Amino acid sequence: MVRLRVLTASDWPLWREVRLAALGEAPHAFKSRLEDWDNGGQELWRARLLMPAAHNLVALLDGRPVGMAAGLPEGSGVCELRSVWVGPRARGRGVGDRLVAAVDAWARESGAVTLRLAVLPDNESAVALYRRNGFVFTGEQGDLLSDRVTRERVMAKQLR
Repeated sequence: MVRLRVLTASDWPLWREVRLAALGEAPHAFKSRLEDWDNGGQELWRARLLMPAAHNLVALLDGRPVGMAAGLPEGSGVCELRSVWVGPRARGRGVGDRLVAAVDAWARESGAVTLRLAVLPDNESAVALYRRNGFVFTGEQGDLLSDRVTRERVMAKQLR
């Protein structure tokens, strides 16, 4: 059975475990690299969990971490969906949909009117997940990637 767990600062070892698993298994899906996080100490890991009003989730399958997602407030009625990942053993079980829905619910409860995200251009499985959950491309250009040519693709979902 899959269970979603909202993380607190004391959950930094669990956050570290799932984040390193995600960056190691799917480096093509994130702007961050494993090397950026692999040697970080407790303060690096706790910092993400201490971000004001952030909503960090881990999906657990039979008690083991198999996915993650985060929601971050951007201001002016906008929240951001970030760091979505589902491990290979949990794919095809609706875990990604549950993570996205949980961040969507958090954003609505926070009073947001829009939930935004940025996705790497070649990550078609992520795009399919986001489209299935009501996101559309905005036409906006996202951040410039490390190759200094390619940009993230921005998607959004209206919540009200």
